[in-house]
Amino acid sequence: MSDSPWWRDAVIYQVYIRSFADADGDGIGDIAGIRERLPYLAALGVDALWINPWYASPQADAGYDVADYRAIEPAYGTVADAEKLIVDAHEHGLRLVPDIVPNHTSDQHVWFRAALADEPGARARYVFRPGSGPDGAEPPNNWRSHFGGPAWTRVADGSWYLHLFDPGQPDLNWANPEVAAEFEAVLRFWFDRGVDGFRIDVAHGLVKDPALPDLTDPRDQLGRSYPAGGHPYVDREGVEEIYEAWRRVADSYPGERMFVAEAWTPAPERLARYVAPGRLHTAFNFDYLVAPWDPAALREAIDVTTGHLRAAGAPATWVLSNHDVVRHPSRYGRPTTEREEVPTSTVARDGATDLVLGTRRARAALLLEAALPGGMYVYQGEELGLPEVEDIPDDARQDPTWQRSGFTVRGRDGARVPLPWSATAGTSAGFSPPGATAPWLPQPAGWTDYAADRQEGDPDSVLELYRAALRRRRAHPALGDGDMAWVSAPGDAVLHLRREPGFACVVNLGLEPVDLPAHDEVLLASVPLEGGRLGPDAAVWLAVS
Repeated sequence: MSDSPWWRDAVIYQVYIRSFADADGDGIGDIAGIRERLPYLAALGVDALWINPWYASPQADAGYDVADYRAIEPAYGTVADAEKLIVDAHEHGLRLVPDIVPNHTSDQHVWFRAALADEPGARARYVFRPGSGPDGAEPPNNWRSHFGGPAWTRVADGSWYLHLFDPGQPDLNWANPEVAAEFEAVLRFWFDRGVDGFRIDVAHGLVKDPALPDLTDPRDQLGRSYPAGGHPYVDREGVEEIYEAWRRVADSYPGERMFVAEAWTPAPERLARYVAPGRLHTAFNFDYLVAPWDPAALREAIDVTTGHLRAAGAPATWVLSNHDVVRHPSRYGRPTTEREEVPTSTVARDGATDLVLGTRRARAALLLEAALPGGMYVYQGEELGLPEVEDIPDDARQDPTWQRSGFTVRGRDGARVPLPWSATAGTSAGFSPPGATAPWLPQPAGWTDYAADRQEGDPDSVLELYRAALRRRRAHPALGDGDMAWVSAPGDAVLHLRREPGFACVVNLGLEPVDLPAHDEVLLASVPLEGGRLGPDAAVWLAVS
C-alpha cells in the first residue's frame, strides 16, 4: 500500500444502519449495534465505515428525509452515542464517514414547517412555484419524481413545491445563501465531533435551472440526452462552487478529512469535474457498478473512468453493490448481458436468477475489484455473499417507490434486509438479541445459511475470501493507489492486468478453463483451480517476476 492520503486506496465498508445490528431489541439497527461489531469490521480488513443517514427523521425514505442534521434519529441513539462510536471506531483503526443529504430536507424540518406557515423568507429556501393550467391546478412542469409520480406537490394556498424524490423530501434552493451557510455549519458540527469525511447524497442535483423548463423526455432522469451541463437539474454548472466551499471547510481541520460524491453524471468526463483540484476528493464510479459481467464492458469501464478521474488527480473508486441497487450475486446470475442504466430493484425483473453462477462471478469480481488501483467500497453483507431478497411480502415493503408506483415496482428493500450474524442466536439470525421485536424487514427462509458465524473459519466461504483478499491487498506493495497495465488484448475473454512490483490478476470471463500465465506463486484464487487451470467465471492473483 502507498503512503498517499488514506482515502486514495481505502476499503470503506457501507453500514446501512437500520439493517446492520440491533442492540436494543426493537427490530431496528442502531449505533450500539455498530459499536458491538467493530471488532468484526476491523478483522474483516476495512479502513473506514460509511454510515447511511443517522439523523433525526420521520423515515419517509429510510432517513434520507432529514428533519434535524444536528440530532440522531432516536431509534438509532443520541449524539452522545455517535460521539462514542467515533471514538471507538478510531480505537479500532477505523475512520468514520457519515452520509450528508444536501439536495432536500424532510417536510418535518423546521425550515419547511416555517415555509408552510409562510413565514417571511422561509419559502425562498425551497423551490416553490405557482401551478400551470386553469387556476394553477397542474404542476409547474413535467418533471417526474425518481420514486414515481410528479415531482411536485400542492400546498393549501395553491402553490407547489419541488421534490425530486418523495413528497416528504422537499428540494432545497441552493441559490439561497442561507442554504449554503447552513450546510457549512452542519459540516463543522460533525467535523468538530471527529468524523473523517462525508458521503454526499445526490451530489449532482443541487443546482436547478431557475426557469424550471419541461424535460424534453420526462423519462430522462440522468441527463444522457442533454448536452454537457444542459439538463435542468442534473450535473449543472455551478455545483462545483458549492463543493469548493465545502473543501475549504474540510481543509480547515487537522488530519485528512474527505468527501465522496454520489454523482450520477451523463459522461465520465463530467464526473471528473467533481474531483478537480480544490473540490471533492473522490466520487463513486457508477459506470463500473452498472457494467455487466462481460470482459469488454468491464475493461471499458475500468479504462474510461480511471482515465478521467486520474487526469483530474483523483483515484478511482470501485463499487459492486450498495443500498440502492440489486445485490451483485443476483445481478450476475440473471440471464442478461445488457448494460443497465441503474441496476436497481425499482425495475421489475422477469426470469430466473442462477445464484450458484452469480455467486461464483461475485467471488471473481471481488478479486478483480481489489486488484484495481484506487479505493473500494464494500456494502454490508456482500462479504457474506448475500443475494437480493426477491420475495419480500407486499405488505412488508417499505421503500416509497412501492407506493408511489401504484404498487407495481418493488423498490429497493431486497438489498436492505437485516444481516444474518448467527445461525443459532434467536429468530432474527442474530440481528437482534433473543426475544426482540421482529426485524423491520422480514428475513427470508434460509437466511441463516449466510450467517457470519457459520462462515467463520470455513476456507471456502465468501467471508474468508473477503478477509484473505483485503488482508493481502493491505499488505502487498503493488496494491492500492498507483498504476496498472493490461497484459490481455482488447476483445479477449480473459482480463489480465499487471501491477508493480510483481503482481498480476487474471479473470476468466470465457466458457472454458484457461492456462495460467507464467508466475512464481498463486497468491489467492476465487475458487479452486481446475488441474492448475483457471475455470470459467473465476479469478486468481499471482506473484510474478
